[in-house]
Amino acid sequence: MSLVPVIGYAAGTLTTLAYLPQALHSFRTRSVRDLSLTMLVTLNSGLLLWVVYGLWIRSMPLILTNVLTFVLAFPLLVMKLRFHKAEPHLNTATGRG
Repeated sequence: MSLVPVIGYAAGTLTTLAYLPQALHSFRTRSVRDLSLTMLVTLNSGLLLWVVYGLWIRSMPLILTNVLTFVLAFPLLVMKLRFHKAEPHLNTATGRG
C-alpha cells in the first residue's frame, strides 16, 4: 500500500474518532438538545457527498471513513428531527426553562 491511502485512512480515522465522543454522549443521554439542526443537516449532507465523491474516484479511505461517520451522525439527525419540539428551551438570559 502506498503512502497516499495510508494518509487517507489516517485522516479519516482521526476525523471519525473526533466525532465519536459526541455521538456516544448523545446516544447515552438520549439528548441532542445542544446540537444544532443546521450543523447536523450540513454534516450529514457533506458526509454523503464525500461518499459519492469517494465512489466516483474509487477511494476506499474516503468511502469507508465517511460511511462510518455517517452511521454515527445520521441517527443524531433523526433524533433531533423527532424530538426537537419536545425538548425544553432555556432562557439564555437566566439559564432556566
